[in-house]
Amino acid sequence: MGTGGNAEFGWFGRRGRLGFAFREVLGLWVVLAVLRPVTGLRPLRDRAHSWGDEWLYIRKDENALGPFSYWNITGTYKGSWRFLDSTNSSARFPDFGKSSGNSIIELVSSPTKITGVHYVQGVIIFHDVFDNEHEVGGSQIRVEGVYIWPFRQLRMVANSGKEGELSQEEEYILSNPYHLLGVFSSQVFQESPREKIWRKRHSPIYEMEKHCNIEIAAQVSRVSSTQNDGDRDRYHLEGLMESPSVDDDGDCFSPLLLNATSVNIEAYYNKAVNYTLMVTFVSFLQVLLLIRQMEHSNTQSGAAKVSILMIGQQAIMDAYLCLLHLTAGILVESLFNAFATAAFFKFVVFSIFEMRYLLAIWKASRPMNNGEGWETMRRELSVLYSRFYGILLGGILVMYEFHNFLRPILLLMYSFWIPQIITNVIRDSRKPLHPHYILGMTVTRLAVPLYMFGCPNNFMRIEPSKSWCICLGVFMGLQASILLLQHYLGSRCFIPRQILPEKYSYYRRFDQDTNHVTDCVICMTTIDITHRSNECMATPCDHFFHSGCLQRWMDIKMECPTCRRPLPPA
Repeated sequence: MGTGGNAEFGWFGRRGRLGFAFREVLGLWVVLAVLRPVTGLRPLRDRAHSWGDEWLYIRKDENALGPFSYWNITGTYKGSWRFLDSTNSSARFPDFGKSSGNSIIELVSSPTKITGVHYVQGVIIFHDVFDNEHEVGGSQIRVEGVYIWPFRQLRMVANSGKEGELSQEEEYILSNPYHLLGVFSSQVFQESPREKIWRKRHSPIYEMEKHCNIEIAAQVSRVSSTQNDGDRDRYHLEGLMESPSVDDDGDCFSPLLLNATSVNIEAYYNKAVNYTLMVTFVSFLQVLLLIRQMEHSNTQSGAAKVSILMIGQQAIMDAYLCLLHLTAGILVESLFNAFATAAFFKFVVFSIFEMRYLLAIWKASRPMNNGEGWETMRRELSVLYSRFYGILLGGILVMYEFHNFLRPILLLMYSFWIPQIITNVIRDSRKPLHPHYILGMTVTRLAVPLYMFGCPNNFMRIEPSKSWCICLGVFMGLQASILLLQHYLGSRCFIPRQILPEKYSYYRRFDQDTNHVTDCVICMTTIDITHRSNECMATPCDHFFHSGCLQRWMDIKMECPTCRRPLPPA
């Protein structure tokens, strides 16, 4: 009995000690899992700053959990939002006047010490939200929360962190090329920084963050393999955004339904690279066209017929494109090689070929100064280059100050054929530009603006404007048509003769006392002027030449072969 009692007592003692140990372990697990969730939601390690390294943070134990395979939802999501009701039924924030619009979601997911739970931080950008005269219709909300990936559930709340402070996750978001190029295009082509700061200070979103608790609950699903055209998986978010007020006085606005799909970064990269290849090819064609035109006007007389304003305006446009592509390449490091190549070709176009042609036109328009000293030539060259770069810098300031009128400014810049049209009319020039140069430059100059403002799926995320693209195409086509008419029908073919100034006629009547036989000093053969015909031309200084000889001479020099006096246009 004693022995059995001792055994029984020992068994109960061991069971009591095991129960106590079990309760200790259970209590410790509860403390770690429930009472300290904030510590568990911290990332395992700091994230890298380079874009595309998010796959390095998959832990081995999470990557091999059988049916619950790990999904990395870090990335950019593009989709739409809409009210569950037809409109915003809440009266607390009536600025939410529109019922639907587009949205962009930037998320960064990082592992935590709790298995199956990831810490998520990001930014949600809503387009077409506000409907008033001060806003362009956009707002931005910083969010944070958790992603319970075995159940594919995402829970986030608004993060009203201190203004100006950026976490490592936000720095990662700002290094995303999709985000960077979107910000770059919006700054350059859509809105100015000054307007953005003003709207940020007066946006109703700040009042909403003070009085509302923004909560987002979403479900994550994988895009089917038939719709995924890249190597990386793509995901779809579908959820609800609610806004209960802080003082429990109803909702701040009606619930929003969010739908977004992750952006295929590979396809986005391919779009950007294809764009830079297009710009490089267009620049190469423009170099060939410039060489053709320089050969067409390789004489002093031919170069003097070309408008220096026309070439200078095109050179300034190419300089702006060079700066834009170089800035985009510096901003997005992963696309630097592609954008730097496009910028280099644009630099070659304007700094080598167009500036050289500009200098040739300037020298041809000042034939009397060619024999002067080097100091005079250097002084006039410095004036030419200072004017060019002064206009270049001044144009940047003008576009910054009048950013709202960027598209009319672009139309003004694309009127570069007008100075040549006016020069042809004033000087009555004969065929100053080659037809291939006119047509080629017209088409190649339209490539970049039509892509930026006409392509619905351009990588810059600029809203297309069909009417503006049609207006630009018609405007450029009209200018090219007038130049071609001047080339084939005469520089003043479309101007009524009644308003034209009196033009010198090289087939004028001459004094009857003039010798009937004279020599052409160009070909050194006899000219018979007894019979009036189109074979003889007389200059204002009463010197006679064969028609073909003098016309070929005037293509080289607009001065009399005998006395070197200036000649009027034929």
